[in-house]
Amino acid sequence: MDYTEQNFIYLLSAVVLFFMIPSFLVLSTGVVAPYGRYAEVASSGLSWGWGVPCRTAWILQELPSLAGPLICYAVSDRREIDANVVLLTYWCCHYVNRTLVFPCRMRGGKKTPFGVFVAALVFCMINGYCNGRFLAEYAVYDKDHLSSPCFIIGSVVFWTGLFINFHSDGILRDLRKPGEVGYKIPYGGMFTYISGANYFGEIIEWIGFAIASGGAIPAVTFALATFLNIAPRACSHHDWYLQKFDDEYKKLNRKRLVPFIY
Repeated sequence: MDYTEQNFIYLLSAVVLFFMIPSFLVLSTGVVAPYGRYAEVASSGLSWGWGVPCRTAWILQELPSLAGPLICYAVSDRREIDANVVLLTYWCCHYVNRTLVFPCRMRGGKKTPFGVFVAALVFCMINGYCNGRFLAEYAVYDKDHLSSPCFIIGSVVFWTGLFINFHSDGILRDLRKPGEVGYKIPYGGMFTYISGANYFGEIIEWIGFAIASGGAIPAVTFALATFLNIAPRACSHHDWYLQKFDDEYKKLNRKRLVPFIY
């Protein structure tokens, strides 16, 4: 077994957190990444580069997280349907949606600054490689792992999160009719309780994946990185809704990210 590469995967996982923690602290102060509804926001006077068409940016930046694990599986000797393959399938189910389905169903969308696009691309490259390679080559599970409590509980949490994320994305997409621009208040689903329903679903999803993986370091790191990356954006969305829609939004009494709590 090539422990050198395995240690390299652990090192990359640590590097991701090393960069994500200070990013989280900065974003938690109200600074926003300038894409989507914040595309015209300039952060610290820095130029983020020219704009990449939204659909193109999404497909290209997310593609390594789909292609990477598939390539890792293809070059491995693993062919039996075991816990490793099932977990890889879970991962790919998310990224088939995120890479192919979600961008193709977009309605409108502002261009993504090149700097943001590159940052997302690198993030997806690292996480696609770390999780794909680890599961395809290095993770070792007992034969009964698929029937273990951690896998069953993790799977329920994962699929619940995936459904919330997919359903919430659909609600947001359907706010606009073809040709419409601008923003509206989303209603239904988890948006009844929180402003960041789609982000909540994705965070729950990767927590479930980490549990189902038995606490694999790349999976746990990715769950933490997902939270550190999108939790502040959910909070920014909540504040943005309050500022834009004022009393109309206040009376809905929604929380930011966690139903009934925060």
